[in-house]
Amino acid sequence: MPDVTTPPFTTRPELLGTTGMVASTHWLASQSGMAVLERGGNAFDAAVAAGLVLHVVEPHLNGFAGDLPVVAAAAGSEPFVLCGQGTAPGAATPEVFADLGLDHVPGTGLLAAVVPGAFGTWMDMLARYGTWRVADVLAFAIGYARDGFPLLAQASATIARVADHFREHWPSSAATYLPGDEVPAPSSRLRLPGLAATLERIVEESRAAGPDRLAEIEGARRAFYEGFVAEEIGRFAATEELMDSSGRRHRGLLTADDLAGWRVREERPTTVEFAGRTIAKTGPWGQGPVLLQQLRMLEGMDLEDTRPGSAELVHAVVETAKLAYADRDHWYADPDHADVPLTELLSTEYAAQRRALVGATASDEHLPGAPGGRAPRGLPDAVVARVDRALAGAADDGAAATPGASPAGVGEPTFGTEPAVRTDGSARGDTCHLDVVDRWGNIVSATPSGAWLQSSPVVTALGFPLPTRAQMFWVEPGLPGSVAPHKRPRTTLSPTLVLRDGRPEIACGTPGGDQQDQWQVPLLLNHLVYGMGLQEAIDAPTWHTTHLVSSFDPRDLDPLGVTAEDRLGPEVLAELRRRGHRVTASGPWSLGRLSAVAIGRDGMLRAAATPRGMQGYAVGR
Repeated sequence: MPDVTTPPFTTRPELLGTTGMVASTHWLASQSGMAVLERGGNAFDAAVAAGLVLHVVEPHLNGFAGDLPVVAAAAGSEPFVLCGQGTAPGAATPEVFADLGLDHVPGTGLLAAVVPGAFGTWMDMLARYGTWRVADVLAFAIGYARDGFPLLAQASATIARVADHFREHWPSSAATYLPGDEVPAPSSRLRLPGLAATLERIVEESRAAGPDRLAEIEGARRAFYEGFVAEEIGRFAATEELMDSSGRRHRGLLTADDLAGWRVREERPTTVEFAGRTIAKTGPWGQGPVLLQQLRMLEGMDLEDTRPGSAELVHAVVETAKLAYADRDHWYADPDHADVPLTELLSTEYAAQRRALVGATASDEHLPGAPGGRAPRGLPDAVVARVDRALAGAADDGAAATPGASPAGVGEPTFGTEPAVRTDGSARGDTCHLDVVDRWGNIVSATPSGAWLQSSPVVTALGFPLPTRAQMFWVEPGLPGSVAPHKRPRTTLSPTLVLRDGRPEIACGTPGGDQQDQWQVPLLLNHLVYGMGLQEAIDAPTWHTTHLVSSFDPRDLDPLGVTAEDRLGPEVLAELRRRGHRVTASGPWSLGRLSAVAIGRDGMLRAAATPRGMQGYAVGR
């Protein structure tokens, strides 16, 4: 009898092919991107088309005016990062918020608006690396906005939670998302005619800008950042005084000049070596380096002696995550405005120092390091005091401190039950992700987010809301993350590119706010260390810690908290509790919406996407 090896069971097949692969958090975006590849477009064309579709069909998770980091590589070239994170308005200072009686930037409304970065980033990538024209990449999104798309159940539920707030305080949002003054039902066809009209006008102005492709793309960019879109955004922010999560009405600070002065940034990725690969992430204006810090610490822990999903592995990953995220909380910020000791944070010597702090039981401390001997001071005094009280409460009575109620609309969680809606009507937001690889070896990982329908009122004349990423800033001055004019807020958005022998191998990522660079660690370990296929690695049970300062209001820390899919097994969960972790067993398929594409050494293309959430899909041929 021949030796036959039974393949591992997975929820879906891992796709293999030679033409191209697209994996994203929504099947319509994945199929739109694949349609571009089938018609001869490259990975950059496909990513732009698919990303623009995500802005339409996942409006509760991202929007046309959102923000966007990209890690990518053109075939035969060095990898690059596109920073599509919009900057704070020129008028945004700590003093402005203090004069308004605010000790934080509201998580919803107009005050939190930053420059929309996603559209400019898509256009920049299309111009420099793509081959298609503006009208062609926008056609899919325009079609869904004009003719309608099936509304996700989660989107319908989000609209239902904020419907009364829309009716009372944000009439432009009510007109957009409550057709006939009713909450659209799950799977019903939702049309966004205001957004469709805006996109169609951008196409018209791009065609009028010149006969060639690059002139058209520049015309589209100008229409958004220097033309009618920027003018309407500036007018709306200056004249509309609307309710936000502070419980008061405010106008915005964003102006047309802020948009005109913004440009996408192309940067070198931040990298470390792990498991014979190079892992490429964004700079510290995103949380991407926190994944690299975790891998640096884990590489010295003899992971080959553990098994996937074991208590030993989960404990090691959780404890290193606590240390890496503590550094993130205190050190990461826009390096143009803050001294971020990134070289020291990612050094093997520093990783060894931090690794030595990992013990056999769960740490109940919040321990930022002192890279280069510098003392950390990245959190406001009030947040430090709140963290200290939470840690002391957990240590004193043996029970986890209860985090404050998170105002909906200011965060990006993808697990747990939604909180009750406050009087401001806000609801929690989230993020999208997509990965693309083509037959020529071009590869893209992108994580669109922001401009959630529930976080900011629709700009009446444009049909879309603004991004509220300024909520990531601190109002207290003198900190790395303090608000300042034209500064990038430190985001949680974190696409990943993996290279082998200098050549791109994997693009991957997930939505999930603070959890993005936690859920990606098991994926990389499962695939690179334990030898699982992409789909098997994504399907494997996962976990994360909440023992970190939340990036979103109310900026709590849940001491010793670990949320884990119960498929890890009762023995593993019991052992984690014995080690001092306060474990919350979530549903068996509840954490993360990972996707990935890959290029094999033989040139075979692969793709996989999570079944969690019942909407992400990989397609390919």
